[in-house]
Amino acid sequence: MNHCLLEVEVLEAPQVRYTQDNQTPVAEMAVQIDGLRPDDPPGQLKVVGWGNLAQELQNRVQVGQRLMLEGRLRMNTVTRQDGVKEKRAEFTLARLHGMGPGATSSPAVNPAATTAPAPQRRAPAAAPSSTPAPAAPAGAQPPTWNTSPLVPDLPDDDDIPF
Repeated sequence: MNHCLLEVEVLEAPQVRYTQDNQTPVAEMAVQIDGLRPDDPPGQLKVVGWGNLAQELQNRVQVGQRLMLEGRLRMNTVTRQDGVKEKRAEFTLARLHGMGPGATSSPAVNPAATTAPAPQRRAPAAAPSSTPAPAAPAGAQPPTWNTSPLVPDLPDDDDIPF
């Protein structure tokens, strides 16, 4: 499966163009990815967004902004001006997440951001009551789970021949 999550810095503002046949918007921008080690140089990557993502890139993304991008990575073979074929990575955007204080994901871009929070584990209620349950103390430890096996230890002198 090809699914990537990248933290990037925008190098070039998104440029929007439209397809010839059905006029679908396509946005392209250049981003920079930090190296894995401190002495590694940063890498550059072309990001492509289609449809509503292209509009969102054009409206919300600026040069120098840090983003989290979700999508697919692919390799393109490009012929340079001197005739040499070169492989270049291209990132096809699926979701866009802002970073930093006050940053949010766009609901139009990231439908998962508007879903309900995951349910939390709760103890079964014994009987309904009209008084609320007391809140846990601030330093309370989470419950511990019994991870012992369900089958008890068998004695060493069992009569099983194998």
